[in-house]
This record gives sequence, structure tokens and C-alpha cells, in this order.
Amino acid sequence: MEKSRQQDRDIPGPQSPWSEIAPGLWMGGHYWTDASGALQQAVVGSEFDVVISLFTVDGHGPSYETEHVIGEIPDAPLTPAQIRTVQRLARTVKHAMDGGLTTLVRCHSGYNRSGLVVAQTLIDAGHAPGEAIELIRRRRSPWALNNDLFEAYLTTGLDIAALLSELEPPA
Repeated sequence: MEKSRQQDRDIPGPQSPWSEIAPGLWMGGHYWTDASGALQQAVVGSEFDVVISLFTVDGHGPSYETEHVIGEIPDAPLTPAQIRTVQRLARTVKHAMDGGLTTLVRCHSGYNRSGLVVAQTLIDAGHAPGEAIELIRRRRSPWALNNDLFEAYLTTGLDIAALLSELEPPA
């Protein structure tokens, strides 16, 4: 499998496995950092009705009775198909929320990939892009959505970002 997470940043890990961003909408990762600074695994059992995984690790759940949707994407520039995956997953999350289901969107640490899907879900629900990004940073971590490209995708709009990413640079 190709590298899916940027390792070149000195960013502190999240202080909890997951955080509630909006009622019934949770954002998290597979790893978090406890108060002593030790890396901990975030293993999902049956705490949520739906889990959306943008990164996976064997043994990190969820339990068999939980709906689990996997749509792996990198924490890097996305192809048009990957941007469409983000849009599809955001619609899935919004549909689950509209049905009253508790939903966790997770990636490695619960900062960028999960932030992209959660922010798009909030935008689909009527939030302005900047408002969605600020809410995520306030509720999850100031380090959430630290991938500048993902923030640009959201502020530009994913439809336009997908079209622009299809363009080839001039030779």
C-alpha cells in the first residue's frame, strides 16, 4: 500500500480518541496521545451506529453490529475520483445523521482526512466552509485540518476542486 499519511509535520497528537463535532457526528482516529504523552490505540466497539474509515488498521474495530464504510484516501493531493469519494462519504454521513444515527468519521489521528469529510458534511448541512472548519478546530483540535490543500478544497468547493485536479499542467 502506498503512503497515506504525511509524516513531515511536528504536530501534537489528539488528546482523545474521538470528539463530537455536532450532535451525533464524531471525528477521530486510530491513534491518540494520553496525558503522559504516550501514543494509544483508539479501538471502536459498538459506541457508534456508523463508522466511516478513511484509513484502516486491523483490530481497531468497529464491532460486527456496527455499519462500517471504508473509503481510504491519502493525506495528500487527491485525484478527482478520491474527491468524489469524499463527497459520497459526506452524503453517507449526512444521511446517517438525518436518520438519527451516531456516526464516527476516522482516519489516522482524526485531523485531516476525517476533517475533510466532516467539514463537507457540515457544508452539505448548510454551514459556510470557514464556519465548518472553525467548528472542527474548536471541537477536535486547533491542529485539525492542518493540510492546507484540504482546506483549499473545502473553500473552493469539492466540485470545482475535482475539475481543477483533472487539469494537466502545461508542458
